[in-house]
Amino acid sequence: MSLQQTLKALADPTRREILNLLKGGPKSAGEICDRFDISGAAVSRHLSVLKEADLVCDSREGKFIYYELNTSVLEEALLWLTDLKGE
Repeated sequence: MSLQQTLKALADPTRREILNLLKGGPKSAGEICDRFDISGAAVSRHLSVLKEADLVCDSREGKFIYYELNTSVLEEALLWLTDLKGE
């Protein structure tokens, strides 16, 4: 995945809040939706953007889809930012 996709995904406050929520471990799509005052379709779109940027991965268990944070992409972005800062 490209750094540009990662930064675009991180630019939205709702997507950052979803990532923050996933710090605590995998969550179902329903659990994520319950935390926001937006439609399920809007949350689904945010999850799609995060998935396209490889910031989250999903797995299906029965009729539920669980989302989990992919920290390796975040680490790559942090390395780039640290290098940019010069440290």
